[in-house]
Formats: sequence, structure tokens, C-alpha cells
Amino acid sequence: MEDYLQGCRVALQESRPIHVVLGNEACDLDSMVSALALAFYLAKTTEAEEVFVPVLNIKRSELPLRGDNVFFLQKTHIPESLLIFRDEIDLHALQQAGQLTLILVDNHVLPKSDAALEEAVAEVLDHRPIDQKHCPPCHVSVELVGSCATLVAERILQGAPEILDWQTAALLHGTIILDCVNMDPKIGKATLKDNQYVENLEALFPNLPKRNDIFDSLQKAKFDVSGLTTEQMLRKDQKTVSRQGTKVAISAIYMDLEAFLQRSGLIADLHAFCQAHSYDALVAMTIFFNTCNEPVRQLAVFCPHTALRVTVCGVLERSHSPSLKLTPAPSIHPNLQAYLQGNTQVSRKKLLPLLQEALSAYFDSTNIPSGQPETEGVSREQVDKELDRAGNSLIPGLSQDEEEPPLPPTPMNSLVDECPLDQGLPKLSAEVIFEKCSQISLSESTTASRSKK
Repeated sequence: MEDYLQGCRVALQESRPIHVVLGNEACDLDSMVSALALAFYLAKTTEAEEVFVPVLNIKRSELPLRGDNVFFLQKTHIPESLLIFRDEIDLHALQQAGQLTLILVDNHVLPKSDAALEEAVAEVLDHRPIDQKHCPPCHVSVELVGSCATLVAERILQGAPEILDWQTAALLHGTIILDCVNMDPKIGKATLKDNQYVENLEALFPNLPKRNDIFDSLQKAKFDVSGLTTEQMLRKDQKTVSRQGTKVAISAIYMDLEAFLQRSGLIADLHAFCQAHSYDALVAMTIFFNTCNEPVRQLAVFCPHTALRVTVCGVLERSHSPSLKLTPAPSIHPNLQAYLQGNTQVSRKKLLPLLQEALSAYFDSTNIPSGQPETEGVSREQVDKELDRAGNSLIPGLSQDEEEPPLPPTPMNSLVDECPLDQGLPKLSAEVIFEKCSQISLSESTTASRSKK
């Protein structure tokens, strides 16, 4: 794999047609590894002197945000310097010159900014349900498995198993295990095919890392933010809600709130982050496990605008459906309100409608027309009246990417009607995995307590 990637960089210096294997814009571990491994396979099995280059669909500067990607590259001894990122190759110029062929892996719909590249798409390999309206008119291979890396492993082992080296096998093996949550039947993410190809890889390379070891290592790396700047931590796992031009960001931070608030220059960093991205307020939800392996959530609301901050905090404090059970915590700055969250089952997904509600109450209380700046001096009493009137109704209108669907049940036999996988597998973010681990942890704790009794 390493020698192959070195050759890819050399090939980019030449003016010749290129086949680009492109992953999705999230560039999670599955997308990255699938692009690397599929391009490697195509390069090794194509008789003509065609060039196949894997491209990571993010800027190089964004790689540090994906801790599991960085860790796994180091673990498999693949230098980051050999990788090719989206900001290092001009796909549109190649397309205009008639020198581009695209192969999409772990996705099948190009974003609007890449609509002009659709004519260059020659093949799709994905594990999500097909969007027929936007899918390119080319050969499409889709199967609803837990990891796209499973489909790449299948292509290699069925087509040319002799080209598979330990490095590539380790990448595929670890990625499938992470995507399928360590193949845990309780989670139900792994399909029969996922299990089959993990076992096949282990049979071919008995010295691959143990499943528990590689899963724990990748999981730890996914949540590790120790080497990130404050801006990178906030961007790593972030969503946004908005109304009438006012935007509120909510970021999942995988560390203790006290440690986060003690970061050097934090308030200046929060100001700079909000100004750079035109956010009017920022909510940080910290998530971690305590020494008893129990999930802990905390909140920090940062907002320089008094009325908006008071409104957001009021909605969160008063919410009964769901009840966050917030306890105010010591704050380091008047523009920042910190809380301990007693109800750890309220995830960021459940917080998003509350923030939509807060924006509605804010505009109702201030009577600010769209596009005009906030008026200072709104009283807490006025905001409280609007909050009482708003109640705890959830505001509709969240986009699909703001909703993180629950994990699917274990797949039924493919011959059974109404298979749960008919609607496809949801994306797994770090917070979804945290949610599942939290539920399992709480369930086991409850069982253990009952046994003692």
C-alpha cells in the first residue's frame, strides 16, 4: 500500500487521464479506507497503464479532526504525507480537460458544488439505500451492510486475493470492526456479510490485531481531543440551528466540562470561533464516562448577546419534555453559563428542537424583524412570559442531517418481508456510539444492582 501511494503522488505530476476513487465529504474511517483499498485493488488488477488515485474528500487541514483516521494511519505505518486530499487536486479542471474518471465509494450522490463532475462518474460502490433522483447514470453496486469496507474486502478477495497485503487487510479489518461496533449482536449493526469478511481476513492474516484491542483503540482515538485546538474540538462534531439569520451552533465535546473551561484563552477562542462562522450563540455539550463507567453530560452556553443567552438558558432550564435536570455550575465569564446535566439520556439530538424553540421565543420576545440586529435591554421577565407561552412544544423543521437515527435491529433473513434494513443503515457518529455504550452500561449496572439485592 505504501509503495502504491508513493506512485500516486508521482502520477499527479504527469499530464494524463486519471481515475479518481472518491469517498464521501465526511471522510470518516470507512470512507477513507474504502477509497484507499479500492483504488489499490483497481490499480493492481487493471492491465492497461491506467492511473487510479484515491482522494480523501476533505482539506488536508481537516484530517486532525478525525482522530481514528489519524491513529489508524499511524498504526498501519501509512504516512499522512502520501495521502491526496481534495484541496490538492483540481477535479473540475481535470473534468474540463477530459482527463477525469470518477469512482464513488461510500457515497453515491455528489453535492451541488460538484454537480459538473457527474458526467465523469463511471462507477458507484456504496452501502446506503440509493437515492434514485440523484444517483449518477452509471454502474451502481449497492448492498446494505454495516461497513462499505466489507464490500471492498469482498471485491478484493473474490477478484484478486493474491494482491492483498497485511497493511491493506489490517485497514479493512479494523474499519469493519469499528463500523459494526465490534460485531456485537446486541447492537445489531453487523450483517452476515460483515461477519464473513472479518473472519476471512483473520483466516488469511492470523496476526491481525485482536478484535477487542483494535476496536477499543479506534474508539478511544475517535473520542480523543487532547491534541486539538479549541476550534478543532468545536468543529469535530458540530451541528447548527438557525432562524431569520440568527444561528446557534451546538458542539459535542468529549471531555469533562471543568477541564474544557480551564483551557488557556478559551473565551477568546469562543469569540473568534463564533465570529469566524457567524454564530450568534454556541452550546457545548461535554460527554464522558466517570470512574464508575457511568455517562456524564454537561452544558455550556456561550453568547455575548444578553437577551439571546437568557432566552436559550431559560428554555433549557424550563424544559420538561425532555427534562434536562440542569444544575448551574460555576462560570468563568459573564457571557458563559455552565450546567451539570442530571438527565444523561438527553442527547444533542434531543437538544436541537429545544434550541429551535429558544430561537422562536427569542424573536417573539424581542419582535426583531428578519435581518435586523438584536436590541439590547430585553428583560428576563419579558423573556419568561414568552417561554411560558411557548411551553415545551418541539419545533419541526430539522433537516435530515440534524437527526441521528437510532441503530437498526439485527437484520432478519433476506427472504422475510419488511426487513428492518429496507430503509438502510444510519450513519454512526461518535455520539450515537456513545449513546449505545451508555445504554448498555446503564442496563448492566441496573442488572448488577438487582442481582446483589
